[in-house]
Amino acid sequence: MKKRKLLSLLLAGAMVVGLLAGCGGGTQGTEETGGASPAPGTESPSGEEPSGEFVININIASEPQTIDPALNTAVDGAVMLQHMFEGLMRWNDSGVETPGSDGQLHNAEIGPGQAETYDRVINDDGTATYTFHLRDGITWSDGQPVTASDFVFAWQRLVDPETAADYSYMIGDVVNANAIINGEMDPSELGVSAPDDQTFVVTLNNDIPYFLEICAFPACFPVREDVVSNAEWTYTPETYISNGPYVMSERVTNSHISMVPNEHYWDFESLGPDVITFHMMDDANAMISGYRSGDLDYIENMPVDEIPTLLASGELKIVDYLSTYYVCFQNQLEPFDDPRVREAFTLAIDRTYLVNNISQTGEVEAGAYVPNGVYGADGATGPIFREEEGGGDYYDPTSEAYEANCERARELLAEAGYPNGEGFPVVEYLYNTDDRHQAIAEALQNMWETELGVDVTLRNEEWNSFLETRKQGDYSIARNGWTADYNDPMSFLDMFLTGGGNNDAKFENEQFDALIAAAKAETDHGARWATLHQAEDILMGEWAVAPLFYYTHKFMMNDDIQGAYYSPLGYTMFDRCTQG
Repeated sequence: MKKRKLLSLLLAGAMVVGLLAGCGGGTQGTEETGGASPAPGTESPSGEEPSGEFVININIASEPQTIDPALNTAVDGAVMLQHMFEGLMRWNDSGVETPGSDGQLHNAEIGPGQAETYDRVINDDGTATYTFHLRDGITWSDGQPVTASDFVFAWQRLVDPETAADYSYMIGDVVNANAIINGEMDPSELGVSAPDDQTFVVTLNNDIPYFLEICAFPACFPVREDVVSNAEWTYTPETYISNGPYVMSERVTNSHISMVPNEHYWDFESLGPDVITFHMMDDANAMISGYRSGDLDYIENMPVDEIPTLLASGELKIVDYLSTYYVCFQNQLEPFDDPRVREAFTLAIDRTYLVNNISQTGEVEAGAYVPNGVYGADGATGPIFREEEGGGDYYDPTSEAYEANCERARELLAEAGYPNGEGFPVVEYLYNTDDRHQAIAEALQNMWETELGVDVTLRNEEWNSFLETRKQGDYSIARNGWTADYNDPMSFLDMFLTGGGNNDAKFENEQFDALIAAAKAETDHGARWATLHQAEDILMGEWAVAPLFYYTHKFMMNDDIQGAYYSPLGYTMFDRCTQG
């Protein structure tokens, strides 16, 4: 999933008690509805904040591009969706402390969601059938029953080419999914069915180890057909019908999204906060100011120059994250259609400088695309993907090798016809508005100009515009980041399939495509992972992208808040939190 700003994001808006109305997914960037509310630190309409309420004010990102489950591609949107929707499976609190959190976070683990139980059968033809049994009495936020047919509709909608969902490939292992995505079959032929209102059946071409995590992924959340038939269903709390623990109570564009407990949720009695408000803005100084004043209880971004002090004080916590910060080249446009140019720009990056002087929160220099922490063939009990046989780095990313890397980069650029950068066109580096992204962009600009003799200009765009520009391939070089959607190397590799919705690099390679298809069909775990290593070999051998570092997850949270839980996929959940 796209990792958005390292340091951007939200504030403004206020605590809103709001209506126990329905909610659902919505397109980011649409006009908000609901009444305006005061910004943190200002008086409420009544002159004071309502007493006795447990309100959590959160800052993780600026205005989401979308909160439609099928259309969201960003971590921030996914976090919001995890509170307002629920899939067949869900992320639950394991009760085990997250290392590095000083007890403020617990690890999340996959468990039952809307489905109370499931059965799995491996069929004689090699397909796998999962039968999910929905809980008794589950309802939408407007009180209507959640049925298995709602899941059938949502999954068919996800693969329907008319939906244009970037994540349609997420369920590409379901029978007939890829043919539907390619326009060769009707969505009604997807390998899902609802024999009755409480039974949802999925047939996979081949059993995959991460399928239950997919069932907890936002793109696979249910939506109701009559709700999404309204083109403006995402705009208001009244039309935003959801089935999760919380419901949207107010949305004000570029200000906040507030949510309150869903009185129709099956586990309503376990819910904690009376109001959860996600605040939105792009000013890092305002974020830290809001936290210090008490207007924000949780933030994930802070000014670069304050990081050393915050680490020294212990206020800033760092936990594991399955995520890679990288540069993507537009592989189809000159001059980056030449892999020698892409390799030269990749090697001429001082990653140690970036992590020590800009990121500063324990990030590790990246010598490959799939990050540390992603499981290898033996899962959680064996070596990680990067360290098992076939893993390792594709280049030395440390400062010790930087001089030699730059020398090789200059040779490559000369081989491509640009000795000492002569004749190389002026190229533009695109990034989204954010202090840290800007600092990294400026550092990269200097490195490339100094070591390669090329001219690089910088351009920043607001988040939503940036996503669209990059998706359309209207750039030369662009900042990018990817966080695992499930703990498997496939989550980092199949996004680069030819024509893939998240393939912003516009990478095309038939052999790579064939290896990904083979890995998805492989039943032997060892052979599957060997195939995935081969796929990464091609991706990195073509220098399609330039990994910079492996992310860590950093946060600051009010000591009075207890019971938050976290997945290294980037989800922090506040629905069961308590106060004090």
